[in-house]
Amino acid sequence: MRLLIVEDERRLAASLARGLTAEGFVAEAVHERAEGLHRALGGGYDLIILDVMLPGMNGYRVCAALRAAGDETPILMLTAKDGEYDEAEGLDTGADDYLTKPFSYVVLVARGRALLRRRTRGAAPAIVLGDLTVDPAARRVYRGEAEVELTAKEPAV
Repeated sequence: MRLLIVEDERRLAASLARGLTAEGFVAEAVHERAEGLHRALGGGYDLIILDVMLPGMNGYRVCAALRAAGDETPILMLTAKDGEYDEAEGLDTGADDYLTKPFSYVVLVARGRALLRRRTRGAAPAIVLGDLTVDPAARRVYRGEAEVELTAKEPAV
């Protein structure tokens, strides 16, 4: 699963990308809203983790622009803005979930997986060739009953 992290705090973005890659995702981090919006509109991502307080155009406007363009990629807003009106604005502009900083990394990963599960419902069925089974929705491969271990990048191919 490909994740796009749009976060202007470089250390946090790098940490998230490393951690999510270790979890088996292909995670890319960008630090500017323009590049984040451009990449997101280019497609190919399964989940976008979006900071709200970005310089120039805030995350609410980035989210609204993506939705206006017809992009349905799940968006998890990750922000220090912790008021109920902030959360409501994020969800109303099209975010699928909203998590405030400081946050639990375990909860962030669990919420990301939940959003990805919703997206893969109704996805392509498993492909079976002899004793080889490729499950694109789960991004898993089996030879007979044994799972074939894949690197973090192989499922994206």
